[in-house]
Formats: sequence, structure tokens, C-alpha cells
Amino acid sequence: MALNKSMHPRNRYKDKPPDFAYLASKYPDFQQHVHTNLLGRAMLNFKEPEAVRALTCTLLKEDFGLTIDIPLERLIPTVPLRLNYIHWVEDLIGGQGEPRNGIDIGTGASCIYPLLGASMNSWHFLATEVDDICFDYATRNVQQNKLSDLIRVVKVPQKTLLMDALKEEAAIIYDFCMCNPPFFANQLEAKGVNSRSSRRAPPSSVNTGGVTEIMAEGGELEFVKRIIHDSLQLRTRLRWYSCMLGKKCSLAPLKEELRKQRVPKVTHTEFCQGRTMRWALAWSFYDDVIVPSPPSKKRRLEKVRKPLSFTVVQAAVRELQVKASSIGCTSSSPVEAVTALLEKTLTDLRVLHKRVPCVTKQQSLFLTALENTWIHGRHKRREQTRHLRELPRAPSGAGTSTAATASTLTATVKTPNTRPSLSTLSADHQGNVDGSGQESSRASSLGRMEDVTDTVKEEQSSDPGTTGRTTPPVTQEMNANDQEVPASGQEAVPAGAPVSPGAVQHFLLKCLVNVKTEDSCVAVEMHWTEGQNKDLMNQLCTYLKNSLLKLVA
Repeated sequence: MALNKSMHPRNRYKDKPPDFAYLASKYPDFQQHVHTNLLGRAMLNFKEPEAVRALTCTLLKEDFGLTIDIPLERLIPTVPLRLNYIHWVEDLIGGQGEPRNGIDIGTGASCIYPLLGASMNSWHFLATEVDDICFDYATRNVQQNKLSDLIRVVKVPQKTLLMDALKEEAAIIYDFCMCNPPFFANQLEAKGVNSRSSRRAPPSSVNTGGVTEIMAEGGELEFVKRIIHDSLQLRTRLRWYSCMLGKKCSLAPLKEELRKQRVPKVTHTEFCQGRTMRWALAWSFYDDVIVPSPPSKKRRLEKVRKPLSFTVVQAAVRELQVKASSIGCTSSSPVEAVTALLEKTLTDLRVLHKRVPCVTKQQSLFLTALENTWIHGRHKRREQTRHLRELPRAPSGAGTSTAATASTLTATVKTPNTRPSLSTLSADHQGNVDGSGQESSRASSLGRMEDVTDTVKEEQSSDPGTTGRTTPPVTQEMNANDQEVPASGQEAVPAGAPVSPGAVQHFLLKCLVNVKTEDSCVAVEMHWTEGQNKDLMNQLCTYLKNSLLKLVA
């Protein structure tokens, strides 16, 4: 999974990764390492050290105006990761672009941290290095970028960290130190033996670096502990001490070590880039420093889900405006017309909805669905008709009036999910026991049922009050026990009582519908809020789209 979306917010590569095709067209040295795949995309083989070095040198030249040389037998840094670290140090010391004094422990052949910090923020750096080859390249890179007035590269003995490096700098208070320590304790660990889970995919890039750059006695854990012990003696000589970690399992024991030493200010962070994650730890002995909050424990790496949407074209919008005017919409706005028709459909579906504040030239509806009323509509209508036809009816001479039958059927049709009362069924059943005239009475009953059904449909279509109701009407003759039983855990909604979508505790889904203009069309977007299943919103979106299309068909 690519982690670019979790990069530092100020990282220039967060939302705009390097364009290999453009860089290849501009830099011939980089072009020779770029190839085109079957889909026509420019690709780079990160298993080749020459390709990784070409990418690093090209990005530094293109985006920062830096020219560097790196030997293949030494560590080749990746620019987005180092940039994440620089931005986090900016957060620690509380500013960017201001002159600061920093230390880079083990600067490497590229000298990348001092070069980035000096070129971006005019920071002053003391860069230490123990390896002769790295020291020569780092010095040369500083000189060819004309940053010698800001960066001083010093050669130090083996196992020298902070104490020996600051012997001659007694008068300077440094704002921070940075360190990319050797991650591994031995060659087997560097190759991933017994240190990398078998379930993880193999590394996507080549591992370069000299022995002093990638390995140290005890690995990164013991290396950083030595820096902690140096900091206990230096204390306020540096405002912030920091180190980058290659293993998440090193973070907890190092934080525990700082707790045992009663270090007052401790924080950590994550560096996410490409398919690589790194961690960083920082601590301070100053009481006035502002400690950045560590990342959330539940870091979300999911892609931002796009809303479900559909578009109503301009020709259809004009017809929908005419349909909307027929149901009482007085506005000439296309958005208002589409919104009014959607509200009518939602009312027919018994989906709770209300308008919420939004930007100009847009309408927003907050929906709360208590039950799924938008799928299998045809099947439900067939079941309703079959139910009506199978209801036993009293013969013509049984004393049951046509008006009573119509009243019962009206209640049944208007509330299709409502079961008829047991008393009604019993009376009808008893009246139908006598076999005399059974066929003629059944035919007359069916005829009356069809007449009443047509009457009810006409009443529903002509009743203007049905548009604003969120619950179906229930006749007074029905018992409370005869009403539909709500789903498990749901509360029954009283008939005729207005219900706020936000006040419902038990529901299927909640979502936000935005209706807005796009060019000459009207776009409808549905944003998921919460609920049981996101497929339900997809089904509802399809139903709403089809309901609008039927109006202009």
C-alpha cells in the first residue's frame, strides 16, 4: 500500500509525486534508467543502485537546486524520506526559514540533511562523519553547492557521537541534532534473516551502504541508547535530540529508557513515503519547548472514498423543472427542482430527510433510513396484490357492508406492511363457512376489492398531504397490536409525529446528499456518514437516479 497520503503535510511530494517522464525528458542522465511499461507509464527499477542514485540526484537538482555526487558503495538516500525528517525538525524547533544551529550525526556521503536544511531554511550545521570516503564526498558536495558558510563537515573517530564532537563547541547552544543511525547489528539482520516477517513482501528497492552506515554493535537500539546517555550529560546544550528508527519495535524500549532517566519532554512520529515507513524519536530537557503530538494510534491509510454521484443532463433538467412545478415547486432554479423531486421520492420511500446549511447555489439533504424500502419494489407490489386477492371475504348476505369492507381495504392498502386484525379475519372467515353461493360471492368480493383498490390509488395520487409525510397513515379502527412490528432494536415511530433524522437511534444508514450545478447540468452526490452497510447507499443512489430518469422518459 502506498503511504504517500500519510506524508508530512508540507512535503512537496505528498500530493505531487515525481513525474518520471518529465524528468527523463529534461535530464539525459536520468532518462537512461527510465523505461515505459505496457500501459505507457514511465517506470524506474528501484533494484538498480544506478537508477536510485540518478533519481536522488535528479530530484535534488530539479526541486532544490542542489548538485551532489554519491558513490555506489555508500548509502544512497531517498529524498521524500529525508524531507519528512527535515519538516518534522521544523515542527520541533517551532519555525522554518529562521537561522538555527543543528548537528547531523553521521552525515553520509550525500550530506543530504545539512544540504536540505541550509538550502531551505538557512540553518547552520555541524556535520560529523567517521568514514573517510563519506567525509571526502560530503565535503565536496558542500563546496560545489557553495554552502561552506552554513555547513561544516568534521571527521571524528569511530564510535564518536555527541560528547567528543562538542568538545570544541562549548559556547554554542544547538537547537537540534539529527541522526540516521545504522539499523542492523550484523550481516544476517541486514539481509532480513530473522529480522523481517515472512508475511511481508520483499523490499522494493536495493539496499546500499557501507559497513559503518548500515551496521553497528547492538543495532539501532544500542546506538540510540548511547546518544541518550550522551544527552544526559549535555542536557541543555541542545534543545532537541532526535533520531530516526528503521524498526518500530525499537521505539517502545527507547521510550522506556527515557522514562527511566526521567527525561521531561519526549515525543515520536512516523515517516511515511512510497512503500516505506520509518519512525523518529525526540526528547528535550527544556521546559519551554512545545512538544508536537505523536500520530494517532489508529492511523488511517485508506483512500479517501469518493462520493457516489450521478449527473442530470441539461435536456433532462428542463423537463424535471416542469415536473417539479406540478408538485408545488415555485423556484426556477434547476437545483431546487431536482431537490424537490428527490424529496418527494424520499418521502414515498419513508426515508427521513431534512435540508441542512450548505454553500450557495447548492442544496444539501441529510438522510436517515430506518428500513430498506427501495429494493425489490416490483416484488413487493406483486406480494401486495396477491395478499389482497387471497383475503377471505364474507358472502353478499352475511351482513358485512360494502363501506366496512372498503374501510378495511383502505387501511390495508395505505399500510402495505400492516397485517389485518385477527377479529376482521375471523369474522370474514366465519361468514365464508357456508358453501351456498360461494362462487358468486367470491366473484362479487373480488370485484369490490378491485374497485376499492383503484379508489385508494386515486386518493393517494391526488392527496397533496402525502408529499410531506414521513410515516404512512394508520386508520383509527386498527389496534396498536395490529401495527407493523419494527425491526429488532428499532423503536416504533408514532403516526403523524415529526421525526428529526439526527434524533433516530436505530437506523440502517445515514448519508448526506448534495445537489449542485456543474456546467449546464445538475450533479447529485451522496456522501456516506454511518450505518450498517455501504451497499445500501449504493442501492438508494441507483433508485434515486432511476426515479428521475423515469420522470423524463
